[in-house]
Amino acid sequence: MEQLTSQEIVDLSREYTFFSWSVQGQVNPIPVGKAEGVYFWDTDGKRYLDFSSQLMNTNIGHQHPKVVKAIQDQAAQVCFVHPGNTTEVRALLGKKLADVTPGNLKKTFFALGGSEANENAIKLARFYTGRHKILARYRSYHGATHGSIALTGDYRRLAVEPVMPGGVHFLDPFCYRCPFGQQPDSCSRQCISHLEEVIRYEGPDKIAAIIMEGVVGSNGLIVPPDDYWPRVREICDKYGILLISDEVMSGWGRTGEWFAVDNWKVVPDMITTAKGITSGYAPLGAVIVSDKIAEFFDDKYLYAGLTYNGHALSCAAALATIEVYEEDKLLENARMLGNYLGECLEDIKARHVSVGDVRYIGLFSALELVENRESKEVMPAKVMGEVGKTLRESGLFTFIMANNLGSMVFVVPPLCITREQLDEGLRLIEKGLEVADAQVK
Repeated sequence: MEQLTSQEIVDLSREYTFFSWSVQGQVNPIPVGKAEGVYFWDTDGKRYLDFSSQLMNTNIGHQHPKVVKAIQDQAAQVCFVHPGNTTEVRALLGKKLADVTPGNLKKTFFALGGSEANENAIKLARFYTGRHKILARYRSYHGATHGSIALTGDYRRLAVEPVMPGGVHFLDPFCYRCPFGQQPDSCSRQCISHLEEVIRYEGPDKIAAIIMEGVVGSNGLIVPPDDYWPRVREICDKYGILLISDEVMSGWGRTGEWFAVDNWKVVPDMITTAKGITSGYAPLGAVIVSDKIAEFFDDKYLYAGLTYNGHALSCAAALATIEVYEEDKLLENARMLGNYLGECLEDIKARHVSVGDVRYIGLFSALELVENRESKEVMPAKVMGEVGKTLRESGLFTFIMANNLGSMVFVVPPLCITREQLDEGLRLIEKGLEVADAQVK
């Protein structure tokens, strides 16, 4: 087969394929040729440091030989079986997920991604409780399918409404832009009392579940106050509402623990996950439920199914990926380098006037850029585009968010990153911040 040039790859991709969340005539994708560890190369040989783990999922780094071999070995044995049958890798993965998830979480429904996982969590919650409503936060992203986009709180839901009925949104514990006008040193946690008030208005007996990201990801990397998750757990127990932790982005060592809720010793009734479960090497999503929910379906029909439920290649990739987390001590590295990263980000904030806030937990972090620190005026999207262009030209690839709710530069590298590589990337980030600093009023 004739090898395409870089421009031919881009041109054909733009002409014949759609790209997500973008104006199709404006996309400018990097034609990726190879990848290894924390780096990838375009087809012309330019190297990029991956500071978004491609999109917060390649946690173990690119092309880990253990996972590549596991996929190859499974492909040589059996690629696919009927979803009503099973395989050794499916059996072993189910047991492993029960081992690494907190508390009494036990049984898994497999899907192919985070949207599908949340879609099926909605079904399971409604079946189990006999209730209809699902509460979620405004600064959230739970997926793009009909049910999961209904739970999503950000602007992407508005464009596709009407969506699945029953989704109700509430305000976030966003300390930098507190919707209740609180200051951190005198906060009375109105975010908690607000949630309980919404529950009373909506009818506790009609609410099946509350779903929240362990740590909010693409909507600004919002790390909640330490008592927030425990108090939401108490509220759920008070009203008999299920608590679902969406760990699609914040799970799998990203915060220095297996799952973000582990930082606050909270056991949800369900965890939904994807991304880091295979580090993106193969598509897989999962809903892991408590033993009580699992037992409920022992004598009841489960109205949920997917052709690719428990796909053998994906399960093999997940098993190997979890082994890599353990053998390469990636959670420990995320904790250790996460502390260092936090110190670096605070120093960067002190030296760059465009940085209004930095938020971080483990190797999950973002810088929020503003035109004015006092007014917290959002840095315009045009400027963020220039920041992104500068970073890309410098050889750094990361996720940049820019809308009327905030402008963020994310620092979310693979968990295998070294201190030297982290320093390398932060130096490039500062090049981009020089562009933003020039726009500060």
